[in-house]
Amino acid sequence: MDMIIEQGTLLLLSLVANTLSAMAGGGAGLLQLPVLLFLGLSFNTALATHKIASVALGIGATLRHMKEGNLDYRFCGFVLLCGLPGVILGADIILTIPEGWTIFSLGILTSSLGIYSILKGSLGLTAEPKNRDRRGMVIGGLTLFMIGILNGSLTSGTGLFVTLWLVRWFGLDYKTAVTYVLILVGLFWNSAGAITVSLQQAPRWEWLAALLIGATAGSYLGAHLAITQGNTLVKRAFEALTIIVGIKLITDGVLILSTV
Repeated sequence: MDMIIEQGTLLLLSLVANTLSAMAGGGAGLLQLPVLLFLGLSFNTALATHKIASVALGIGATLRHMKEGNLDYRFCGFVLLCGLPGVILGADIILTIPEGWTIFSLGILTSSLGIYSILKGSLGLTAEPKNRDRRGMVIGGLTLFMIGILNGSLTSGTGLFVTLWLVRWFGLDYKTAVTYVLILVGLFWNSAGAITVSLQQAPRWEWLAALLIGATAGSYLGAHLAITQGNTLVKRAFEALTIIVGIKLITDGVLILSTV
C-alpha cells in the first residue's frame, strides 16, 4: 500500500508540474525536485532522478507540437548547436560546486523575467522576427550557450530563460517560443544533461516510471492548452511561473546560505 501511495504521489506531482511547465516554457523542477528531496533523496540523487524524468517533458510536448508542423529546422539546429555544449559543461560541474549563491542569484534573475514581461504588455503576443543578421545570431547564440550552462547545472527555471530570450531577442511570439523550448530544451538539452549527470550519480530508478509517465502526459496536455488557447494564456502562464520559480529559488538559496 505504501508503494502504491508513493508511486501515485510521484505520478500526480509529475503530471501537474509538467502541465504547467509545458504551458509556460519551463519550470517543472519547481515542484518536482523539492518533493524528491522531501521524500528522502539526497540532493545529488534527486537531481539525477529529476534530470532523467525531465526528458519526458520534451517527449510529450514534441508529440503534440509536431502535429502543427510549423518548426524552422534550421533555427532548431542553431539553438541545439549553441546550447548543447553549455548544457554538457554545466552538468559536468554541478556536483562539484557550492550552490547557495548561484541559486539565490538565479532566483532574482528568474523573477525579474516575469516582472519584465508584465511591464511589456504587448511583448510576445505577435511575432516580429529580428536580429537574424550575423551580429544578431552571434549574440543570440552566445547567450543560448550561457543559458545552456545554467540548464545543465541547475534544476528548474532555465527553460523560462530560453523562452523569453527567443521572444525578446529573436522576436518570436510566446506560443512559438514555447514550442521550440519544449522540443529543443525539453528533449535534447535535458537529455544531454541527464546523461552527463547520471554518469556521475545514479538516480532512484524505481521512481522513474511514475515520473516519466506523468511528465509525458502532463507535457502533452500543457502543450495542447498552449496551442489551443493562444499567446495570451501562454504569456500569463510564463509570467506567473517565472515569479513563483524565482521566489522559490531565492528561498532555497537563503536556506542553503544560512546553513553554511
